[in-house]
Amino acid sequence: MSDTLKLSQARKGARGVIVRVGDHRHHGQEHAAELERRLLELGFVEGARIELLHEGLFGRDPIALKVDDMRVALRRHEAASLTVRLDTAAI
Repeated sequence: MSDTLKLSQARKGARGVIVRVGDHRHHGQEHAAELERRLLELGFVEGARIELLHEGLFGRDPIALKVDDMRVALRRHEAASLTVRLDTAAI
């Protein structure tokens, strides 16, 4: 799907829906499993609406996101574990 991308690739103002949590290419990695668990606990679940609100000054890191009705900051390497479908009106 051309309208899906890793959240780490999104730019400020992007809006969409989470379609996958975790990087399923790296089975068995303890760190990846722990990150996926933490993201789920923070509300990064499939179907959650997201909006990228802010990017840090240095290397665009960290990013501030609105996830449903909550605001969360993530580093881009953490955001790479989330796949989103962007709203076409926001592209």
